[in-house]
Amino acid sequence: MTTPLRSAWAEPRPPRPRTSRAADAVALAIPLVIAFLEVALRTDLAGHLGALLATLALAGTLLWRRTRPLLALAVAAVGLTLVSILSSGPDIYVSVFVLGLAYAVVRWGSGREAIVGAVGMVAFGLVDPLVNGTPAGDVLGGLAILGASLALGAAMRYRARSRQRALDEVRLLEREQLARDLHDTVAHHVSAIAVRAQAGLAVAPHRPEAATEALAVIEAEASRTLAEMRTIVRALRRDEPGADVDAPQRRLADVALLADDAGPGPSVRVTVAGDVDAVAPSVGAAVYRIAQEAVTNARRHARSPRLVRVHAAVDGDVVRLVVTDDGEPPARASGEGYGLAGMRERAALLGGTCEAGPAPDGGWAVTATLPRTGPAS
Repeated sequence: MTTPLRSAWAEPRPPRPRTSRAADAVALAIPLVIAFLEVALRTDLAGHLGALLATLALAGTLLWRRTRPLLALAVAAVGLTLVSILSSGPDIYVSVFVLGLAYAVVRWGSGREAIVGAVGMVAFGLVDPLVNGTPAGDVLGGLAILGASLALGAAMRYRARSRQRALDEVRLLEREQLARDLHDTVAHHVSAIAVRAQAGLAVAPHRPEAATEALAVIEAEASRTLAEMRTIVRALRRDEPGADVDAPQRRLADVALLADDAGPGPSVRVTVAGDVDAVAPSVGAAVYRIAQEAVTNARRHARSPRLVRVHAAVDGDVVRLVVTDDGEPPARASGEGYGLAGMRERAALLGGTCEAGPAPDGGWAVTATLPRTGPAS
């Protein structure tokens, strides 16, 4: 399997919009209108109303087009085949609804669902007409219409993805500006605190009450600093999907929360060892984020993984993190993702290291080592 095809195969389902009853009603109304016109205008359907009603019932799979697109397409294809075999009647135009399902499986399905659905529909479009002796021109016309439906689904899928990427870029730029504002705010207030402390120390021998005045100013300045920092950090967290803006900072012990044996994809097993309370908060938060990113990458990019192991341990003056998966040997040597670069940057800021690469026993491994108390002053 080539790298582009492998990437497409492993692609997750795109985010779905909220269910719209109006859209569902329109989707079901179109086959109903077509069925009404067929009954009213076609004389060759006499004696085949049962096949028409069965086809119309299969159109109900359109309600699954966003939640279970491949299942809906499979049920419709098998059902239409059985109706065609059992009725031996003329073509029923209501069956055109299957084009909507072909669009949906590419637009809303995961990568593997889209590929399986598209290949299955093309095979169905080739085999069924050939078995029934359909002229070659009609076969090519049908395949062209099917290809247009699949292409439209792919175009809408990647249009939505491009739009989401543009929105993410805007959010990242805004977060960068907020981070700069945070730096400027802290630098300003800390400078004021330092100046006031130095002034208090300078005049304290002659005016003892000056120390008390300086402490009062420093307390007020520190309170304003903390308030502004919390406001900006709250804004930064608000941009994170599903983030609790008032949630406390993650700690090393929270790595255990990444364990998951029930969700989709490989199981995640976590072990945390050592005195987790002796780890600096900034280091614990960094280890948690690195582990979280490594688990996400294993689920998203590893090939056929069944298990992801996460082991975090406090060993003397360092904290060690190892995240491995048992997928097939990956081909990730070309280029480096932003996630890995971010993990390395986070570890380096705290005086540690973070490396990722193929594991000796197969799969992928992420290892990080950070000083337990943070970077040396």
